[in-house]
Amino acid sequence: MPSLFASYLRVYEPLTAFDRDRQSYWRRYVEQGRAVAPGEGPGRQRTSVIAALGAGWTRLPDLPDEAYVLETDDSLLVCPWNLRIRVAEAALNARDGVPPVLADAFVPPVLAGQARAVVEDWRSGARVLEHGVPRVHEQVATWGVPLRWFVLFDAEERHHVTLPDRRALRYRTEISKARRRSSRALSVLRKSVGEAPITEAVEEAARWLEEFHPRSVVELDYGGLVDLLSDETLAADDSPELVATGLASLSRGEAEEASAAYDKLVARWRAVQLLERCN
Repeated sequence: MPSLFASYLRVYEPLTAFDRDRQSYWRRYVEQGRAVAPGEGPGRQRTSVIAALGAGWTRLPDLPDEAYVLETDDSLLVCPWNLRIRVAEAALNARDGVPPVLADAFVPPVLAGQARAVVEDWRSGARVLEHGVPRVHEQVATWGVPLRWFVLFDAEERHHVTLPDRRALRYRTEISKARRRSSRALSVLRKSVGEAPITEAVEEAARWLEEFHPRSVVELDYGGLVDLLSDETLAADDSPELVATGLASLSRGEAEEASAAYDKLVARWRAVQLLERCN
């Protein structure tokens, strides 16, 4: 499971995006006051996973269905945690590129087999027919924010709080706007830099958004990263604006201006990433 010094990209879907059983479950979940605030969620997720796994790390645990919830005047939107599938994927990813002896020591073959079965079932045709397209509603990035996430948001969609007992910074938008922005960005990137890694990254984000209901809400939450940044830095954050400036410059063929915006953004987030190596 990720470090608490992490950022989060979430999609909140309306209840109509879920099958009938899930709709009933999430209604009861909210009515019973069980919804978890985003500020408390990462710690709760880690605690749940560690408690369920136990010391042996020899089985894939059953984990409770939890979610973040957005309530508006006319709708209820839910961002399920999908913890079991995320743990299964993390177990398989931990074995990638690692010598078999080390992989088996860290993620035993019996656990890897269970994880593979869970992921395959999640993505299987039978599950799609029964429950609709399988969706993981939250992406996590440690020690920084992937630059492709900023493409989805506008500077005006920013909300930040710097109180003694609560600090937060997030961007939130309608999924239709996020899709349009990613589409425009892809068009500019393909024309200006071709099939570069940044183009592929933005395309991947755009494909992920297509999995969700058209009335969903997309949220970028700086999460625990706010504890690494001063109040002044949070107040001055203009990362989505820098991305928009860079893309606009590329579309006009102004390579130097685009490079300047990109370099400023990369330097800002590299400084955060380097904190991981501090003792």
